[in-house]
Amino acid sequence: MTGEDLPELTEDCLYLNVWTTAAEGDGLPVMVWIHGGGLTLGWGHQRGYDGTHLANQGVVFVSINYRLGALGFLAHPLLNAEAGTSGNYGLLDQVAALKWVRRNIAAFGGDPGNVTIFGESAGGTSVHALLASPLAKGLFHRAIAQSPWVTATNYAKLDEALPQGAQWVESNFGEVKDVAALRAIAASDILAAQASGYSVGVTIDGTFMPRHANEVFARGEQNDVPVIAGTNTDEGTIFLGAMPYPTAEAFQTWIKEDFGEHADAILELYPAKDARSLNAAKNQLITDAWFVQGTRNLLAGMAKVPSKAWQYHFSRRAPNAPMLGAFHGMEIGYALGSPQAGAQPEDATLSNAMTRYWVQFAKTGDPNAEGLVEWPAYDPESDQHLELGDEIRVGTNYRKDAVDTLNAVWDARMSGASAEE
Repeated sequence: MTGEDLPELTEDCLYLNVWTTAAEGDGLPVMVWIHGGGLTLGWGHQRGYDGTHLANQGVVFVSINYRLGALGFLAHPLLNAEAGTSGNYGLLDQVAALKWVRRNIAAFGGDPGNVTIFGESAGGTSVHALLASPLAKGLFHRAIAQSPWVTATNYAKLDEALPQGAQWVESNFGEVKDVAALRAIAASDILAAQASGYSVGVTIDGTFMPRHANEVFARGEQNDVPVIAGTNTDEGTIFLGAMPYPTAEAFQTWIKEDFGEHADAILELYPAKDARSLNAAKNQLITDAWFVQGTRNLLAGMAKVPSKAWQYHFSRRAPNAPMLGAFHGMEIGYALGSPQAGAQPEDATLSNAMTRYWVQFAKTGDPNAEGLVEWPAYDPESDQHLELGDEIRVGTNYRKDAVDTLNAVWDARMSGASAEE
């Protein structure tokens, strides 16, 4: 994914990393980075996640690891019978890391009463989930969700996840009669099995996740802390292979089969008439359905609690890969102070502004600081966001009509599923 050699793969993975310029008792704000990778890949000390730059701006930077794939998210009847719930182990690792920060970060010069969680992609999903989880209440005080990956398929009800988990175990390892036998399966065998396919997601277990996080936000029941949330213009360009439809006709056929009576509305949003418009349609559909929809719904939910929220839209095209546009994950380097290879002077300017916004938010709960373009708080009526691109400017109604349509389709499908049950 990054061109780096993989570190050792092991179940003994619950480490975290601290960057600090402070001494014990200094009480600096703390920023806890949660890495992405689809809940199956990545690690907290990847080369691109260096915390030096932010630490030099007056925060204590922490990056964490958590269990991934089946080791982090398997829901299984045997585990459920033992504990009353199962799945979400990787997210519980994140809760444990935040508890470690609360207990220990003062020794590194951090303030356990001022902790910001932030992450991108599956890290953004994690932030989204932690915001919605009662088990994380009080463990953080601000949150930044960068391109949170929230779809109809990466959350699953426990009664759906349990048989899926049981089927996956049986198909790969045969009949497993008790928890001891399940735990006796070698981690290397589990990793090998999931390489050929494992559907990972957040389990709606009634404990860590009381109900789908979208519903938590819709009710205004999330943890009430200030939030920054946003997405990139071209989230979908690196995921085009996830829609293996080589022609416009094949794409249209899939839309009609998958969306049924809603297909015309979807095709109007994402028209594909030839090869060029096909890729553009795929890119925009992935961008909206995987990332923008969840982000806007999170922000709409923030209007139901006292804490403020701020939306951004990252639009800077990759200087060394312009065909990918403002691709998924591109903003990470800018937010952490290390823009992409091939960076131009304007990239350094943008990165400097983003790190200042992020650090100011961690320090005060408001990203605005002297010398920066004023970033208006999110309000559903004005629907303003800050565009972070070749120019930093305020915009309105980012992908609003598209998300309104996707939400209507989602609601209709959920209503239909409930009626069938």
